[in-house]
Amino acid sequence: MFEAVEGMLAEHEELETRLAAPETHADARLAKQLNQRYAALSSIIAAWREWQTLGDDLGAARELASEDAAFADEVEALVPRLHAAEERLRRLLVPRDEADDKDALLEVKSGEGGEESALFAGDLLRMYTRYAEAHGWKVEVLDAAESDLGGYKSVTVAVKAKGASEPGTAPYALLKFEGGVHRVQRVPVTESQGRVHTSAAGVLVFPEAEQIDVQIDENDLRIDVYRSSGPGGQSVNTTDSAVRITHVPTGIVASCQNEKSQLQNREQAMRILRARILAAAQEKADAEAGEARRSQVRTVDRSERIRTYNFPENRISDHRTGYKAYNLDQVLDGDLQPVLDSCIEADLAARLEALEQ
Repeated sequence: MFEAVEGMLAEHEELETRLAAPETHADARLAKQLNQRYAALSSIIAAWREWQTLGDDLGAARELASEDAAFADEVEALVPRLHAAEERLRRLLVPRDEADDKDALLEVKSGEGGEESALFAGDLLRMYTRYAEAHGWKVEVLDAAESDLGGYKSVTVAVKAKGASEPGTAPYALLKFEGGVHRVQRVPVTESQGRVHTSAAGVLVFPEAEQIDVQIDENDLRIDVYRSSGPGGQSVNTTDSAVRITHVPTGIVASCQNEKSQLQNREQAMRILRARILAAAQEKADAEAGEARRSQVRTVDRSERIRTYNFPENRISDHRTGYKAYNLDQVLDGDLQPVLDSCIEADLAARLEALEQ
């Protein structure tokens, strides 16, 4: 497995040369792609060199230990460091989703539970926004339909990193595990008897697609315009500025009503449409690849309940990984990383198992 790194050295050197050339940066998208690949290879090569160095040091220490007992302590100290370096390198070499270095589009939709579900959708959006801010990411609202009490019937946001991300740290690589049904148990603000209710909201996560990722023929699009609506069905403006775009060959639909102009709404709707088409193509490819190569966490059915937020007990539970903690208030304030780490570990274990089969 580690032999593959030697083949990456030439690619890494070639990328370094290309990134040093001024003409490369004339194409911003190409420069971003090359930077992301260069960052991924740099991490692997650095880990490989550390593993090699530690292996050499351990071999030398073992030879000297037969002549000088003082080196026996060095051997004892180097063994766990070598094992840790080996594990780190092994993890970096596990094949990842091609979309892991992309930004993300995240949709939160209210489900069963009426206004309480819409309020919970707003809580989830706040949680993701706080988490993104802690990572220095930018959150941009693309489309939103608010409820009467200030929640969201549906909201779509783009989560964008600043510059190239280290492997496994881009918005989509982390947030993709949020796709599914999120269940909440609490006393709704509309409940006068103090009874705990259960409701749910759905989350969908897509890698944001560039135009070079998805080629869309304008002739395959059906574009409808209509008036934007706000809470309670009231009109937001008096012009037909909202846009709904249907990709006829796939039946995939995207809409946007947040911007003031029809052109701006069309551009935002196209961003959402490209992401949905790319995600659909990925799911098809995953299905064709076969069960052995699919991640048990990553491909979880979106209709499946993935997590429960229990307010009376201040408890959060992830049903895919068995993660449980009693700091729900902190998680909703953006401290989501431990929950995601449980998903990342489960996903990695599944991928390693698939490699060994």
